[in-house]
Amino acid sequence: MGNRFIDKLHGFSPLSPDEVKVLAKATANPRKFARRIDLIREGDRPGPVFVVLEGWACRYKILPNGTRQVLAYLMPGDSCDLHIGLLAEMDHSIQAITPALVATVDRVEMDIILDSNRGIAKAMYLSQLIDEGTMRAWITSMGRRSSLERVSHLMCELYMRARNIGLIDALDRLALPLSQALLADSLGMTTVHLNRVLKVLRESGAMTIERGVLHIEDPEKLIRMAGFDENYLHRRLRQVA
Repeated sequence: MGNRFIDKLHGFSPLSPDEVKVLAKATANPRKFARRIDLIREGDRPGPVFVVLEGWACRYKILPNGTRQVLAYLMPGDSCDLHIGLLAEMDHSIQAITPALVATVDRVEMDIILDSNRGIAKAMYLSQLIDEGTMRAWITSMGRRSSLERVSHLMCELYMRARNIGLIDALDRLALPLSQALLADSLGMTTVHLNRVLKVLRESGAMTIERGVLHIEDPEKLIRMAGFDENYLHRRLRQVA
């Protein structure tokens, strides 16, 4: 298996052979994390730049009443916390959702890489801009989209992101390692409410989630139900139809 982090950055900005070697060296000694293990916790001193090579992770916050809000999902090839070292402490936690292989790049090393490699710097900044666009889409969902639109929108997003990195199988399905509790915590819903919405989507013929597998049966219908505009991901779900 190749290095999805390098593949992702190369898709944003052409990388020279030397830049590819630099990134391969920087991510050559990843660490294994078991599921539900935190890579870093809220309140910790910011650490290195995390690069997810295999598996899924999420950003989350725990509220004073003990409830959890999932802030983002990280897939293979994603990196995070490029500039958070400027802060005194983490304002959220990052946890492995599945067994994950995560490379850590020391901040001093990353600064040297960015200063010395223009292609890598451009690709990393583009990646960060897309992450910020995704965050804005989530904020919009939480504030203005209906429950049905919110769930549909997230499924469109996850499917597109997974397809872009080769996680969709030959039957156009995605193995979705997200429990209903985790999905509910990312959508600001209860699991009971989420179940009702998933039932509506299933009965509409737009999509199903069964035994942890997402199948978008009618992409055009799901796009309409979600009011999905893919510009923040710079890809088009309609291309899978």
